[in-house]
Amino acid sequence: MSRILALGHYQPSRVLTNDDLAQMVDTNDTWIRDRVGIVTRRIADTETVSDMAAAAADKALANSGLSPADIDLVVVATCSSVDRSPNVACRVAAKLGINAPGAYDINTACSGFSYALGTVDHALQAGAARNAIVIGAEKLSDFTDWTDRSTCILFGDAAGAAVVTATGPGEPSGVGPVLWGSVPERSEAVRIEGWRPYIQQEGQSVFRWATTALAPLALHACERAGVAPEEIAAFVPHQANLRIIEGIAKRLGMPNAVIAKDIVESGNTSAASVPLALSKLVERREVPSGAPVLLFGFGGGLTYAGQVVRCP
Repeated sequence: MSRILALGHYQPSRVLTNDDLAQMVDTNDTWIRDRVGIVTRRIADTETVSDMAAAAADKALANSGLSPADIDLVVVATCSSVDRSPNVACRVAAKLGINAPGAYDINTACSGFSYALGTVDHALQAGAARNAIVIGAEKLSDFTDWTDRSTCILFGDAAGAAVVTATGPGEPSGVGPVLWGSVPERSEAVRIEGWRPYIQQEGQSVFRWATTALAPLALHACERAGVAPEEIAAFVPHQANLRIIEGIAKRLGMPNAVIAKDIVESGNTSAASVPLALSKLVERREVPSGAPVLLFGFGGGLTYAGQVVRCP
């Protein structure tokens, strides 16, 4: 079993507002707010995926009280790394001075952080590692068609990270069983294809799937953890669209939960969105330490994954 020790996040300094986008494509602030709820997003200039991932991981490591020498596993969830090899995890380990860790990347797009956290929890349970860093990092601006008003309004760049440790005998688990799956026959709904690709998606199709199919799956993740919906202190879904977030939250029946809505200030950051939003909630002390939090990622693939974690 395992638990999250600490969190960290990183966002580039450049802010892209809706008014800025209105100078680039035929759109406006009211239209964007009404349809997706986004007001601003951050855009990386010279920073790479590995730069942002390392910055978030460094912050999480500092918050954990551990040193690079304590880490023996690094896992990065991303779908936007330009380089095939070396992977982002190895580059993060090199930047932070982590010696000889297990290091791999995982790509399930927007559900990536929950997939990565699930695999790390399994590795720690199996004794394959003792302390791990799990990162979601994306530079989606590299794959955004800035002439397409249906997609360019959505995406931002960011990274979020968690330091995860194995629990000792008799200690309760702080990471619940992962519920994961996919709808592969609908994999064309969100895609980044080819050698010089742009993000393309069937927005209405994804919206209908997310608002109708995902709430029962999120509740199943609570059941697997043995936590009732009314006990959940915070719900941190993938930050795809404010209307999707509010639609899922309404169906969950979690009257005491803080609902993460980082989409408003950060846009859709794919695999980074869940750890980014969770890290901000913890930093602002909006969720008590030890409280149960439901994480749930969904998107490209179509894939989904979620688990209940105890807030560090």
